Amino acid sequence: MAGFHVPRFFVLIADVMAQYFQIHPTHPQPRLIKRAAEIVRRGGVIVYPTDSSYALGCHIGDKAAMERIRRIRRLDEDHNFTLVVRDLSELAQYARVGNADYRVLKANTPGPYTFILPATREVPRRLQHPKRKTIGLRMPDAPIVRALLAELGEPLLSTTLVLPGEALPLFDPEEIRARLEHDVDLVVDGGFCGLEPTTVVALEDGAARVTRRGKGDVTPFLPRGLPEEQQA
Repeated sequence: MAGFHVPRFFVLIADVMAQYFQIHPTHPQPRLIKRAAEIVRRGGVIVYPTDSSYALGCHIGDKAAMERIRRIRRLDEDHNFTLVVRDLSELAQYARVGNADYRVLKANTPGPYTFILPATREVPRRLQHPKRKTIGLRMPDAPIVRALLAELGEPLLSTTLVLPGEALPLFDPEEIRARLEHDVDLVVDGGFCGLEPTTVVALEDGAARVTRRGKGDVTPFLPRGLPEEQQA
C-alpha cells in the first residue's frame, strides 16, 4: 500500500528470524544443503538432525557462533563441544589415531557414538579438554548431516539440542522453530528425531572405555568374555 510505513522494530524482528528448510531425511536436496553450508560459513548457528537427536552446530573456527550456542543452552566454560566429521580421514586431522584405534573406529562408524581421543594441533585450545587435551568426535549415520559435511569440507562444532532446565533434547522441528526462531539462523527440518544421546567411548591405543551409555551398542567395546551387565 502506498505510503505505508513499517515501524523499525518490526523490521528488526524480521531480520533475526531463523530460516526453515524442510530437507528430505534420506535424499537431501543439494540446493538446500548448499544454502545451509553457506549459512554456517557466514557464522550462522544451525539446528540439524543426527542419527541420535537434533543438535546445534556452527563453524569450527567461529568463536562468536560458539558463544551463541553457549548462551542458548546456558553452558559454562567447562562444557565440552563435539566435532562432527564426515569420514575417518577428516577425523585423523583433529585426533591422534593409532593403528589399533583406527580398527575400532572403522568397525563402528558411522554411527551413534562420540569418541574421545587425544587432540592434534589442528584443534583450537578452547575446544580441548583443559587437562587431558582430548576432543570428542562424531561421525553420524544420517544423510542430511553427511551431505552438509561433504558440502562444507570441514567439521561442524556441535552439541545436543537440550534447552536449559530440560532433561531431553527437542525432537519436533516445528516446536524447535517456535522456540528458537529468534536465537538461531537456520532450523533444518529432517522429520521427527530421536531422544537418546550418543554412546560416549574414550579411546586410546585401541583400549576402549564406555563413559556414557546411549543409543550406540556398547558390546563392541566390552572386554572379551565380560557380559554387558558386568561392565562398569
